[in-house]
Amino acid sequence: MRRYVTWSILTLMVSLLIPGLAWAGEPTLDTGDTSFILVCTFLVFLMTPGLAFFYGGMVRKKNVLSTMMHSFIVICLVSVQWVLFGYTLAFGPDVKKIVGNLDLIGLSGMGTGIIGTIPDYVFMAFQLMFAIITAALISGAIAERMRFPAFIAFVLLWTTLVYDPLAHWVWGGGWLMTLGALDFAGGTVVHISSGVAGLVAALVVGKRLGHGVKTMTPHSLPFTVLGAGLLWFGWFGFNPGSALAANALAANALVTTNTAAASAALGWVIAEWLRFGKPTVLGAASGCIAGLVAITPAAGFVTPLASIIIGLVGGVVCFIAVAIVKGKLGYDDSLDAFGVHGVGGIWGALATGLFACPAVNELGTGLFYGNPAQLGIQAIGVIATIALSGILTFIILKVIGLFTPLRATVDEEEAGLDITLHGESAYHEGGGAVRDGGLVGTPAVS
Repeated sequence: MRRYVTWSILTLMVSLLIPGLAWAGEPTLDTGDTSFILVCTFLVFLMTPGLAFFYGGMVRKKNVLSTMMHSFIVICLVSVQWVLFGYTLAFGPDVKKIVGNLDLIGLSGMGTGIIGTIPDYVFMAFQLMFAIITAALISGAIAERMRFPAFIAFVLLWTTLVYDPLAHWVWGGGWLMTLGALDFAGGTVVHISSGVAGLVAALVVGKRLGHGVKTMTPHSLPFTVLGAGLLWFGWFGFNPGSALAANALAANALVTTNTAAASAALGWVIAEWLRFGKPTVLGAASGCIAGLVAITPAAGFVTPLASIIIGLVGGVVCFIAVAIVKGKLGYDDSLDAFGVHGVGGIWGALATGLFACPAVNELGTGLFYGNPAQLGIQAIGVIATIALSGILTFIILKVIGLFTPLRATVDEEEAGLDITLHGESAYHEGGGAVRDGGLVGTPAVS
């Protein structure tokens, strides 16, 4: 009896001292982790408006609004698609290691559950932001020439048929996850998939009028630098948040992310300086994005020293792809979706197989730490992503082309897509956007 009373008192004391105590294996909500991932969700959301500025500044002024509209409309389209069925395809209960089932359609049964230490709605919203920016990245390859109805159809079909299954393969319990492929925050899921899709789309839609003949210089580099800064800032939610907790792993991802971005910007600028004799602000902005792309799959697996190498190589390799290889091959990837995100993502995924350090994350051991098999697994992930995105992107565009033209007419493209497709102009004497013959907010001029 005395022993029973003693244990009862001890149990009561423990329950009073540690009110959050749960039985082993039972999910427990952590308000600190929840707050952290909420903030990271906001940061990743900001990346897509940042991308609108980044891309918008690099096109000619007659196409700036149509280019920025691509990013904005993707936010709207994918936000609804994800709630209706996108999330369940990506993270629903597994079906043959290929895709999630429809148990969570319309977020059915969600809202009170816990994933890890955060509410299931917070996890869902965080993952939504990745789906949004992935589709938006593709738009850079077809800027200044793709018709808006075709773009809308493409975003919905591509996100459903490519992004959602791929996210399941890598993060949702699919076959690449089972195989042991490492992708901390989206090197394959986000960057290789969007970069390859962009390249295929650029080839299918065709080159811009005057490509290779006319000069197509960026109309506003300050826009582009602002966008690059917002992307860099938002990446502090993108990579650290992928730890799904406010912990040491998130801190490591923060340091490696910033270091790789800085290293890549330096690498790009130095390569550009040596090649063309002058360093440019566009090169610095592009370089930092290349580094952010390259470190994305590795951020939670590698040391800060390794991130310097990953960033530096990523900056130089992406510079070569954009400034040299693209010109020699002659394809028109308008804003270098493939040259930066495709090439940078491939390097980053393979680099993860080289530099993954078990002292950073016990889930990953790369070639340089005694596990050469990991590099092979990473290569399989890269090839599978290229195949899935490349083949399905081609099929999707060809099917859409049966119902609506993919690209603007010659007259529409010459006049600019802002006016011809959206009835607006970003710049007009006296200020304001032109709509229906007059400035927005002013009477139409007869």
